[in-house]
Amino acid sequence: MNTIALRPQREAGGRSAGGVQSLHRALDLLEVLEARGGQLAIGEIATQTGLPLPTIHRLLATLVERGYVRRLNNRSYALGFRLMPLGLGANALVGVDARPVLADLVASLSENANLAVLVGDGVEYVAQVPSPYSMRMFTEVGRRVDLYCTAVGKALLAGMDRADVAAIVRRTGLEAKTPKTITTLEALEAELEHIRAVGYAMDEQEQEIGVRCVAIVVPAKFLTPMALSVSGPLGRMTDDIVERAVPLLKAAASLLADHLTSLSPS
Repeated sequence: MNTIALRPQREAGGRSAGGVQSLHRALDLLEVLEARGGQLAIGEIATQTGLPLPTIHRLLATLVERGYVRRLNNRSYALGFRLMPLGLGANALVGVDARPVLADLVASLSENANLAVLVGDGVEYVAQVPSPYSMRMFTEVGRRVDLYCTAVGKALLAGMDRADVAAIVRRTGLEAKTPKTITTLEALEAELEHIRAVGYAMDEQEQEIGVRCVAIVVPAKFLTPMALSVSGPLGRMTDDIVERAVPLLKAAASLLADHLTSLSPS
């Protein structure tokens, strides 16, 4: 089994290239538990992280004590409930910051505008401003979807290298959500190359029949990878709307990136 690629900034011998090593390792454990989406025995955690068992034992004991990890009756581990208010609070803050930007997109295009962030091997919607039309797409804030079949997901995948994309596909698979879903790694890689060339990603009824979506990555360094999108029914999301949406999304993404970066500690 391959280990999950957690952080690129590691020196030879596993030493952290910056920051506090023990903190990096504790966060590695949380990311592994989140990426696997369930329960992991300590041996599985060791396989995924490459950390020594005594180190994992010590880190898990502290995380369990603080409520960030739960030790289950079968001696496996899962994420703890203490993480929930942190995640909700972070998402709420991003959503508040994003709403004016999303509202401007809706005012210009009259279709749903969404913000989604990378979470493990998936993508989660954290903010939305709905279309004024009575018939519109509903994407619930907090909903998590796959990367390979959504515009926001493919936009984020296009920013990763081939090895990381292949590793995600090995873990998640490429289930056909609709007859239009990409279901092979080769086809996905070709699609990502196209996205890199044109600078935006499309969901052409790949997640849900009758829905079309266009997305742009938010170019915010040092922040969780995120993407903005505009989505709507196939009949209204014409090529003309997409053509109009792309420069508006790029401008909105740049504006949001500047705002979020200004709020982050230097």
